[in-house]
Amino acid sequence: MDPQDAQCVHAVAYAGDGQVLGTGRLLPDGHIGRMAVRHPWRGAGVGSLLLNALMDAARQRGDTQVVLAAQLQARPFYARHGFVEEGETFMDAGIEHRQMRLRF
Repeated sequence: MDPQDAQCVHAVAYAGDGQVLGTGRLLPDGHIGRMAVRHPWRGAGVGSLLLNALMDAARQRGDTQVVLAAQLQARPFYARHGFVEEGETFMDAGIEHRQMRLRF
C-alpha cells in the first residue's frame, strides 16, 4: 500500500472460495498500475477482466485515455487490449518496462 491507494479505483478478482486471484488499480491521473495475477490463473482471462474493469471505470469518470508501465514480457497482453507502446524502455524496481497508452 502507498499514500495514493485511498484515491484509486481498485479492481480485485476473487475465486469462489474467496482467494484473491488478481488485482489492479486506476490512479486519479489515468494511470493503471499494480496489475498482478497469481501465476496459476494467468492465461485464464483474469487479467483481462481486471484491465477491462479499470478501463471501464476510467471511461465512466470521463477519462479520454489510460496509461501504464508494462513489464516487457506483458506488452503483448496490453497490445491485445489496444494499448500502444511509447518511448524507450526504462527500469523500474530492477525490471525493464515500456510506457503504453490507450486512447478512448
